[in-house]
Amino acid sequence: MQERDTNVKGSFETKQRINSIDALRGFDMIWILGLQGIFAGLFTLTSWPLFSVLSTQMEHSQWHGVTAYDVIFPLFIFLSGMSIGLSAKPLNSYPKAKRQQLINKAIKRLIVLCLLGVIYNHGWGQGIPMNLDEVRFASVLARIGIAGFVATLVVWYCRPSYQYYVLFGLLLGYLLLLALANIGQYGAGDYSAEGALNVWFDQVLLPGATYRGALVDPEGILSNLGSITNALAGVFIGRFFINRYRANQPYLQSLIAMGLFALVLGYGLSFIQPINKTLWTTPFALVTIGYSCLLFVLFHLMFDFDKWQKLSLSLRVIGMNAIVVYLASALVDWQYVSQSLFGGVIGASAPSSQALLSVIALVAVQWWGLYFLYKRNIFIKL
Repeated sequence: MQERDTNVKGSFETKQRINSIDALRGFDMIWILGLQGIFAGLFTLTSWPLFSVLSTQMEHSQWHGVTAYDVIFPLFIFLSGMSIGLSAKPLNSYPKAKRQQLINKAIKRLIVLCLLGVIYNHGWGQGIPMNLDEVRFASVLARIGIAGFVATLVVWYCRPSYQYYVLFGLLLGYLLLLALANIGQYGAGDYSAEGALNVWFDQVLLPGATYRGALVDPEGILSNLGSITNALAGVFIGRFFINRYRANQPYLQSLIAMGLFALVLGYGLSFIQPINKTLWTTPFALVTIGYSCLLFVLFHLMFDFDKWQKLSLSLRVIGMNAIVVYLASALVDWQYVSQSLFGGVIGASAPSSQALLSVIALVAVQWWGLYFLYKRNIFIKL
């Protein structure tokens, strides 16, 4: 993250991380900890219809459409792109000795994330299968690695004006590819789980197993074209923000306008091509870019000025160890841990409140573990 220049006016503290990035990443990841169950627990406690509606937003769309839970993954990729936009420069602006180090680090990060993704998918229970056909190589972490790697290469090797052409080309090219191209029986405007162009790529080119044996993997090959655009949009938003922020120039209205434009364009294009997370269609990418941008503005207003600092800390504790959060969600039985510590208290409470208390206990146990790391300045990053 970038530090605030000391000669710039404003309410920000000098020489510190941009809190809103870490806080928003923490807000994004807290739903992975198990907080998505809080609305179902509140509905059980109160029977208010509002909580029932919110609970449905904490589930992925069945196929077409977008829910709040669908935005979690694209938001993380967008924030990864913002981090690149805040710091990365053209590769030729670095000393020659530094360039190869940066290239090696980027390649290493990509490989490690892909390997950690395999561990996340298969690294428990009976362990990684000896039969490689049973290993799911596609993963959330691999997609994060690929999107970040491509976004970094674009920043390193393309002029700033060309970088926008890359984003526009990917958005339009992927839209047309799914709408017009076909390989045999797949594609040509078929956006079903059986006939989309993505199915051919995952069935023919993707090694190993797909998610739950589906014909198309939600982190499959072709849909990377869509998710890369989220990372690139984050790069541009991050760079626009930091440049205006350092120069003490207005930027909030522009950021809001960008977010609203992406939303309007995404929902408008949904009449041509459906919003679909698994296929990561262009409308889905645009809609999630819009929500991500507006969420950043909100968190920037809340946490980058001298307000809400305690809440900021509670979220940054999570956001600054996001990889640990994600891996631990699969490799540690947090439900067992929370029940071991608080099961008696929960069992003795009113039946209508037990679901809510279970969610709170589950999140609290994980948060305290992350706080332990935070207080000791232990941050696992790639």
